[in-house]
Amino acid sequence: MKRAQMELAYFSFYARLKQRQTGGAGVVLRFHRVRPRRLGGFQPHQAQEISPRFLDRTISALKRWNYDIVGMDEVCRRAVSPPSRSRFAALTFDGGYKDFISNAHPILEKHGIPYTVYIPTAFPDGLGQGWWLALEQMIGRESRISLVMDRQERHFMIYQMQAKYELFELLFEWLRALPPADQSFAIKDLCKRYSVDMDALTREASMDWEDLNKLAADPNCTIGSATVNYPALSSLRDADAQREIAMGKAVTEAAFHRPVNHFAYPFGDRDAWRRQHVVMAEEAGFVSAVSGLSGVVEPLGRTNLHALPRIDWDGRQRSLRMMRVILSGFTFAPVAPTRSNPLTRQALTSS
Repeated sequence: MKRAQMELAYFSFYARLKQRQTGGAGVVLRFHRVRPRRLGGFQPHQAQEISPRFLDRTISALKRWNYDIVGMDEVCRRAVSPPSRSRFAALTFDGGYKDFISNAHPILEKHGIPYTVYIPTAFPDGLGQGWWLALEQMIGRESRISLVMDRQERHFMIYQMQAKYELFELLFEWLRALPPADQSFAIKDLCKRYSVDMDALTREASMDWEDLNKLAADPNCTIGSATVNYPALSSLRDADAQREIAMGKAVTEAAFHRPVNHFAYPFGDRDAWRRQHVVMAEEAGFVSAVSGLSGVVEPLGRTNLHALPRIDWDGRQRSLRMMRVILSGFTFAPVAPTRSNPLTRQALTSS
C-alpha cells in the first residue's frame, strides 16, 4: 500500500508540487557499505548496503533533479540561512568500511562532488570490535546457537533461513543495548564457542589509516568523527559517552592535523534525545551532529544542528522514483531500514 501511494505521488507529480511545502532546505543522505550485490545466502545487513551502480545512478539523478550536492559545512550554513531557490543533498557514509575505498571513492571522484565519511577511530587502529560482523558469520553458518543471555543458558534452533534472520535481529538489539564490558564478554564468548575470529573480520572490513590518508588528500572529502569504539551511546554512562565523543574528535584531529567539525551518533543513536548526547556533541566543539532521525533539514535555524535528520536509505530499495518522492519530504516511513527481512516470529525456537 505504501509503495502504491508513493508511485501515485510520483506519477501524479503531487510529491514535486508539495516539495516547496515539505522539502525544507535540503536532505542529508545516509549510506553504510558500498559493494556489489550478492545473490542468496544469509544477508542481515542488506538494508545497509548499496551497489556501486546504485550510488552512481543516485548521484546522476540528484544532478538531473537540480539538487546542489554539498558538504556538511554548507549543510550547516544553509540550515541557518533563509530558504534558497535550489535544495541541497549531502552524501554521508557511516562505519568506515574498507569497500568505500574500492567501490565508492572512484565514483565520487568521477562526479567531483563533496561527501562526508564518519570514522570510529579504534577501527583503523585495528582495535575496534565489529561484533555485528561476527554475529552475521556465526548465525549464517550454524544451525544451532547456544549462549548465556540475561544469566540464562539459551538454545536457538536456526535450520530455516527465516529463523536465522529473527535470531540476528534479537541478538543484535540485545548486544547493542549492553554496556561495553558486558557486550564484549558476551560476543567474545560467542566467538569462542563458534570459532569466529572477530578481530580478523573487523580488520578486513575496515579502512586503515593509509586508506583514510588517501581520503584526507581529496579536497571534496570531509572526514567526521563517530567516537572511538562505536558504542551505542545510550548504553553508556554519561561520563563514558562524553569521553567517547571528545576522544573521537581529538584522535581524528591529531591524525589529520585539521579541525574535525562534524559528528555522527553511532548507529544513528535515536536515544540521543532522551539523553544528554546532543548537548555533549555541542560542548565537544562539533559544529554539527547527524542522527538516525528521518526528515529534511529546515532553513532559518529550525533544525537543531546537533541532531540533524538524515534519509537512512534502505539498500533493498533500488527505485530512483521512490527516492525522488522521499526526498521531496512527502513521506519518510518507508526508508527506515531494518536489519532483517520483515518476518514473523514463528520460525525461531529457543529453550
